[in-house]
Amino acid sequence: MTSIQAVLWDLDGVITDTGELHFQSWLPPLAEIGLTYTREMFKATFGMNNAGILTMLLGHPPEPELFTAISNRKEQLFRDSVRGHAQALPGVREWLAQLQSAGLRQAIASSAPQANIDALVDELGLRAYFGAIVSGFALPGKPDPAVFLKAAELLQVLPENCLVIEDAVPGVQAAKRAGMRCLAVTTTNPREALAQADKIVDRLDQMMPGDLTGF
Repeated sequence: MTSIQAVLWDLDGVITDTGELHFQSWLPPLAEIGLTYTREMFKATFGMNNAGILTMLLGHPPEPELFTAISNRKEQLFRDSVRGHAQALPGVREWLAQLQSAGLRQAIASSAPQANIDALVDELGLRAYFGAIVSGFALPGKPDPAVFLKAAELLQVLPENCLVIEDAVPGVQAAKRAGMRCLAVTTTNPREALAQADKIVDRLDQMMPGDLTGF
């Protein structure tokens, strides 16, 4: 890992698997405006921020008032569901500790609203590992690289010296557009969908940070 100076973590599906909680949280606010929401729709939009998700579901960008109402309701339902249910995925705590011991900088770079990120990080007790926590909620959404570039800037590390850990197709695309290397985990997508990543694993506990030598 001689050229890797920082690791940028996606949150949902990488540090913790909250997919089902997100799916269930979308159902009530979308039903209230007459939208049927399926698991196929959820999978197709996973990794996007809410503006991107609602634009895809509606077929056009949502009006600001509608966006705020749906998004706020969905995210409050999600945060309520997180308490007592969030768990770190296998290998995550070991990776965080080993990367910190090796002197690598770490950040969260997630499409989620800041309040969601804070709720999950504190529920899991992981805040001390991160030099930056970046929400892409108000930034151009993945596959735009904005959230990863912002995290690299805050860590003061060049993009080419960053490794992104992702599980979503838009996230992998964003990492590559940022000029970063990408390790993908198959939490929410099959290997073939994540083929743009530099390396793919099913779970982080299948390898350790030291295995990234020459990555």
